[in-house]
Amino acid sequence: QVRLEESGGGVVQPGGSLRLSCTASTDVFSRYGVGWYRMRAGEPRELVSAIVTGRTYNYYDRFTIAKDIATKTIYLQIDDLRPEDTAVYYCNTGEVIERGTGVTYWGKGTLLIVSS
Repeated sequence: QVRLEESGGGVVQPGGSLRLSCTASTDVFSRYGVGWYRMRAGEPRELVSAIVTGRTYNYYDRFTIAKDIATKTIYLQIDDLRPEDTAVYYCNTGEVIERGTGVTYWGKGTLLIVSS
């Protein structure tokens, strides 16, 4: 029943800004913490931003997470795009991001390539 779908990726040039989106099929974002992960080539999956238990975490200065309950959407804003931002970006929600166990829901990812 719960489906997450990311969008907004693509091939972009360094220096600009981009906003990734993730829309849920249910109101699951209002029930659990949310987060954005990325997976860069040859590297493990990495949590880059999250909203968990009412607190916001952005682990990179250029990354900003936001949540819109009304539209069942979460966003990841990336400013000053750099080649190292190149990755597949995944949205996530569920119990695991909050406490490490339980249910977890993933989107299929959106590919971002930052290159000149």
